[in-house]
Amino acid sequence: MSELTPEQRVVRARMASHVSWANTPDRSARTAPARNALWNKFLAECDGDEVRTQHRWRAHFLQLAMKSAASRKARAA
Repeated sequence: MSELTPEQRVVRARMASHVSWANTPDRSARTAPARNALWNKFLAECDGDEVRTQHRWRAHFLQLAMKSAASRKARAA
């Protein structure tokens, strides 16, 4: 079998990801361990303060949203 190009590997990986998610009956349960780990990381950074942790959580996802928007804008240009 011939070696796959980088583009073919990307397509193969994307297909596998879609198949995996299609076979996942409870998406929330599947991602819960990662969410819990991130929450616990932020909780430790905030010395166990739940309110500060909530703000840290929201700030993190707002930062991700900003990066995503900047990336989309750069691709469109």
